[in-house]
Amino acid sequence: MMILGPLGFVVPWLLLALPALPLIWWLLRVTPPSPRRQAFPPLRLLRDLPAPEETPARTPWWLLLLRLAAAALIVVGLARPVWGPGASAGGDGPLLIVVDDGWPSAAAWPARIAVAQSAVDAAAREGRRAALLTTASPENAEPIRPTALMPAEELRPRLSALRPKPWAPDRAVALAGLETWRQAHPGGFSSLYLADAVEHQAEGDGFSPLAEALAAAGPLTLASAEGRPVRLLLPPRAEPDRLHLALRQTPVAADGEVAVLARTGDGRALARAVIPVAAATREGSAALDLPLEIRNQITRLEIEGEDTAGAAVLLDERFRRRPVGLIGPSEQGAVTPLIGPLFYLDRALAPFAELRQGSVEQLLSRQLAVMVLADRPVSDGREREQLARWVEGGGTLVRFAGPRLAEHPDSLLPVRLRAGERQLGGALSWEQPQAMAPFPENSPFAGLSPPAEVTIASQVLAEPGPQLSDRTWARLTDGTPLVTAEARGAGRVVLFHVTANAEWSNLPLSGLFIDMLRRVVALSSGVAGAEGEVPLAPIETMDGFGRLGPPPGGVAAIPASRFAETMTGPRHPPGWYGVPGEGGERRALNLSATVPGLRPAAAPPPGTTVFSVGGVPQERDLGPWLLGLALLLLAADLILSLFQRGLLGRGARMAALLALLWFSGPAAQAQTVDPADMPLATRIGYVASGDPSVDDAVRMGLAGLSDYVNRRTAAALAEPVAVVPGQDDLSFLPLLYWAVTPQGGEPNAAALAALNEYMRNGGIILFDTRDEGSGEGYAPGAQDALMRLTRGLDIPPLAPVSPEHVLTRAFYLLPPELPGRFAGGQVWVSRQEDRANDSVSPVIIGGHDWVGAWAVDGRGSNPYAAIPGGNRQRTLAYRFGVNLVMYALTGNYKGDQVHVPAILERLGN
Repeated sequence: MMILGPLGFVVPWLLLALPALPLIWWLLRVTPPSPRRQAFPPLRLLRDLPAPEETPARTPWWLLLLRLAAAALIVVGLARPVWGPGASAGGDGPLLIVVDDGWPSAAAWPARIAVAQSAVDAAAREGRRAALLTTASPENAEPIRPTALMPAEELRPRLSALRPKPWAPDRAVALAGLETWRQAHPGGFSSLYLADAVEHQAEGDGFSPLAEALAAAGPLTLASAEGRPVRLLLPPRAEPDRLHLALRQTPVAADGEVAVLARTGDGRALARAVIPVAAATREGSAALDLPLEIRNQITRLEIEGEDTAGAAVLLDERFRRRPVGLIGPSEQGAVTPLIGPLFYLDRALAPFAELRQGSVEQLLSRQLAVMVLADRPVSDGREREQLARWVEGGGTLVRFAGPRLAEHPDSLLPVRLRAGERQLGGALSWEQPQAMAPFPENSPFAGLSPPAEVTIASQVLAEPGPQLSDRTWARLTDGTPLVTAEARGAGRVVLFHVTANAEWSNLPLSGLFIDMLRRVVALSSGVAGAEGEVPLAPIETMDGFGRLGPPPGGVAAIPASRFAETMTGPRHPPGWYGVPGEGGERRALNLSATVPGLRPAAAPPPGTTVFSVGGVPQERDLGPWLLGLALLLLAADLILSLFQRGLLGRGARMAALLALLWFSGPAAQAQTVDPADMPLATRIGYVASGDPSVDDAVRMGLAGLSDYVNRRTAAALAEPVAVVPGQDDLSFLPLLYWAVTPQGGEPNAAALAALNEYMRNGGIILFDTRDEGSGEGYAPGAQDALMRLTRGLDIPPLAPVSPEHVLTRAFYLLPPELPGRFAGGQVWVSRQEDRANDSVSPVIIGGHDWVGAWAVDGRGSNPYAAIPGGNRQRTLAYRFGVNLVMYALTGNYKGDQVHVPAILERLGN
């Protein structure tokens, strides 16, 4: 292949025909004169006259130039010019494409696949064979090894079906597989290595050995996403009324900020936090301030705009579930109304914690987040050892003072106590009950306002000491510590210097008491429900893009006792695991909890060609366009030649001229027709984008769906029609398909008014970004275009399609993923129910390119491949199309069937 700047020629030797253009000019420069017709009967008198030599007329220069241009276009077109030829590995032998398909590659996955496809195209033009090697373990846990050598073009479907894995690459195993492959395929080869620029294994057991082995076998080209850091969001740390967020990333040249979204189980974003990251530290942290009730709704944290398994963290019951054990001074009367030592604790903690009662040994036999001892000393021996071990392991011990604790203090206290309690009328008494001072800024109670009516009449005093101030969380107005705390190991001990009932103060009678207890409980580490060897089966697992879906077949259950130490991999991908059955609890296995760190990969071997994956343009084969233009010029030459010779009448001249103008103009533009001007019939409409290729694909897809619906159901759909909102009447269309293109602009005021009116009157708009739901994905810019298109529309609050939604059961029973040409993205519908519109969602938003799966060309075949599920996925896409049409035509009829038993019962009565 010959490269001339941005232009390449696959068959460059055909360009040698260009010097023959002067010869073609010499042959074409003469045109015989047009014959002159003369009516003269006595031709016999002229038969024997000598015929003088006639000089032929010269070919007009513009006609000669037209013919030379057509000849030149044919020569250049047959040389197969390619605009922007992609990256190709050096060498002329077999080509090995090596792809790091672990979780870091997901951030720039479309660009990586584009580079690989470009290299395959270049190898196919050169007639080279190629093989593919991925470095992450397959989902079926088979050994990592390259594919067999095959014609380069046969690798295209394999690359299209390739997806990043939600675990790290294992380059050491990939290197072993490469060595075995080389023994079966002796000889050198060139390599294209699409690396993720991260070192995943120990030093000397990762990137460098694999790159050196590839360089030793032949020319090596390395492609990586330069300038784009790899980020890892860590599991948060729970603090009072907030979550402490942290992330790591590979080095960057300048300081930056990373936004993190907190989402609920139905996909709603509840909060957004910004984490500053300094270039020198490679780490960042921030606090997500949320009330406890809202925080308990969060099930997922994710880095905004980044779709990788490392950029998402699932939050399970350990961040919400707080079992609290209560122990009073004695079992009798502990919860006696108004006077029992546990009465107010029970009322304050019950709304947001799981309360348990029993002995110390009984409570510690199960997982426990907080233990509260109300005026109960801890006896020496086994009980004190158990409690101390539990606190150091992460437990939170909360103690309330009283006469018993004042007389018998023990070592499980944050400060030393003076003998006796301080009370009114005693030696250390106040003139009047003391109020509470404002909470220090470093206290977990900061932000709470002590009411003036809360007063303390008695308390136990702490011995003065150098650390007393640092351990004080709350004080009285005279500076006396009221709440003290001390960290011990991974846990802490907290002491309220008053009783848990109203005997020494009216604090338990106030709302402040509830808020303080909530803050203390929120400091503790939550626990999961399942314990011991209970198997936690996979419920939902992540893919490399961080999207949840059904677990693959090879995923195994994890014993609860070994869950915390389980490493992510093919057998245990990140996601939700739990006990099957109704109400079974779930535990989250996060990738970032098992990744030791992020280290940039070492420099490639000397002589390696390095480039960025983001700078590879898409190839364009100019040959068909040049040959088509040459044929158009030849047709024009034929018409003009006939015109010159007088062989065309006036009417034929006009027809030829109109035909020439038609073929030379943009006749492929989508023709929109007002549905009101068409015969009355049910049909699907689509918004004309102005891009002929997109509009043609949408038309073929909707035509294929209409035919499928007509053959499988009682519905009768006519041909789809293209419309322009604001110009055409939309009221005749039950469904409007909008294929979002990156260049799509914001609709004008008339279009917005027409679309809003259409949705208010029961119409449904399906927005398809055709990007697989993965952010930028396979249609860069589509997400931004969607934001522009919908900025002025009355879009209701959205939520992901649930398994119970009517779209999943209007005709066929389908999973909520609703695949199209692509699969795995999220499909969004209206979250609210509007009975005025039969609870039908006016908008459906997804990125699965459904028209690509429905499309049928003129030969009756499907021109676009369904990735990665093939024919099975295409069948599901058609079934979703049927459900979509039924949903648009019948509304929530299928959902209303749940009321049939009640209606029949009422009719029977």
